Amino acid sequence: MKSETRSKVLSVGVAILAAAWLCVAANAPAKSASDAANPAVLTAMQDELSQTFPILSKADPPAYFISYTIDDQQETTVSGSNGALLSSGQDRARWLEVQTRVGDYQLDDTHDIPGQQPSWTSPGTDVVLDDDVPVLRRQIWRETDRQYRAAVQALIKVKTSQQVQVQTAEGAAPDFSHEEPHTFIGTPVQIDVDRKPWEERVRKYTAAFSASPATLNSIATFTAEAMNQYQVNSEGTKLAFGIVHYRLELYVQSKAPDGMDIDRYANFDWRDPSRAPTDKEVMAQIRTLLQETAGLDKAPLVDPYAGPALLTGRAAAVYFHEVFGHRAEGFRQKEITEGQTFTSKVGQQILPSFLSIKDDPTEKSLDGQMLLGYYPFDDEGVPAQDVQLVDHGVLKTFLMSRSPLVGIPQSNGHGRRQLGYAPVARQGNLIVTSSRTMPNAQLRQRLIELVKEQHKPFGLLIDDIEGGFTFTGRSNPQAFQVIPLVVYKVFPDGRPDELVRGVNIVGTPLVSLTKIVATGDKPEIFNGYCGAESGSVPVSAVAPEILISELEVQKKETSTDRPPILPPPLHDPEAKGAGQ
Repeated sequence: MKSETRSKVLSVGVAILAAAWLCVAANAPAKSASDAANPAVLTAMQDELSQTFPILSKADPPAYFISYTIDDQQETTVSGSNGALLSSGQDRARWLEVQTRVGDYQLDDTHDIPGQQPSWTSPGTDVVLDDDVPVLRRQIWRETDRQYRAAVQALIKVKTSQQVQVQTAEGAAPDFSHEEPHTFIGTPVQIDVDRKPWEERVRKYTAAFSASPATLNSIATFTAEAMNQYQVNSEGTKLAFGIVHYRLELYVQSKAPDGMDIDRYANFDWRDPSRAPTDKEVMAQIRTLLQETAGLDKAPLVDPYAGPALLTGRAAAVYFHEVFGHRAEGFRQKEITEGQTFTSKVGQQILPSFLSIKDDPTEKSLDGQMLLGYYPFDDEGVPAQDVQLVDHGVLKTFLMSRSPLVGIPQSNGHGRRQLGYAPVARQGNLIVTSSRTMPNAQLRQRLIELVKEQHKPFGLLIDDIEGGFTFTGRSNPQAFQVIPLVVYKVFPDGRPDELVRGVNIVGTPLVSLTKIVATGDKPEIFNGYCGAESGSVPVSAVAPEILISELEVQKKETSTDRPPILPPPLHDPEAKGAGQ
């Protein structure tokens, strides 16, 4: 399968920044179950479950598990482009997802059938915003009936496949895990945003981008979101908790003389509305983006290269997310279509002994900077857990949803999904630590030494990235790609670093991970969105700089369209009123 990580979703060809991926980051719920009364939504879900489950659990075939989830989302979005307002609005919606599992914990309707998608019969449906318990119960009742009927049909296909297809050792694991029920009722969260100041700010920010004649397009988007999630299931779990997230995204596009698109991004994330970035901070970021864009327009292209490279912390964070993180997701060890790179390597060394990796979605921030992958409970009602994946280079375990593996029977709180998708094991806050660190100056010196030892004309410094993707399925090469935005040549003779463009980092995991020889002493954070089998989910990756003895880069896909023939109207000296 192809899994993809991005700092944002863009619609470059039009003057709109598409906010297609949900921005969900969390404030911990503030009250326990004893401190707050049941919300009406939760009451409706519980009442309908108590009515429905006793009946369907005795049906033929029986439903052994039912869960209800309602997400109540409130969102405000303000977007501007090239000095003008694009859109400004607010919305609220509720989304219901019902899961009925037919069969038993060992074998049910979701069992993997090679060549077919797992059973997830409906992406859900919207429900009323009113706290009207009878109306909510009616909508839940209809969706439950629809889901049960579809699950019965899916179970028939599963049992047929058992008779005609070879069953793998990994497939002998149960389809669903037994988990302890959890109860938590927190205080609902909400946002109250005055859009007018943000309308002026996005105008101001994108006008600053347009001051450069190199700018083809610029977009600034502010998003505020409050998400209240309600979960109940037939095992006894009852949850209500809220999550708040604010984000400002900046984007500028230019085009080099040879037709290559030059894109630069930046984003600010915060939870407390009082922690919004100041105009001074945003304008400083805009100046940096413009300087880099102007430099990249003139920068030379780099031919394919393999040699020493230094990745700054943000780039290293995405590198670990793509190269290691996706292959440590539990469901990939179970499906016959997956490459199963690390499935048989628990207890073996897969990384240099000075590196350790954990995934800890319970962490809200690091050194005062928000971690986007935080959540208190996963989308299957299991509390988020700190999971040590690699300890001093040795693989210890995998990220687990409620889909067990042979030898790993329980979830560790990593079942995640975008609305309308089935939860699977996904990353949250992937955090890399090192016991072999050195300051940046020493790391650069070691890079130059490696360049000389390998008789290379230069090394590479990967300073910023857009994101990346990886192929984990058997039908594709077991390869990854990380997409740099700012790359420098570092010369062994002391010449200043040279800004270059037109390269993507490529490689295969088992080889690439062994090429890391040292790390920096300061971790950096990448906050972004990861798209995979269960949709797009918010993630963070944290890593120090890494020095790699051999990194391969290939030519970047490019456009052959020439830059615009005419100068921008505001920068045409012959245009009427141009100097005013």
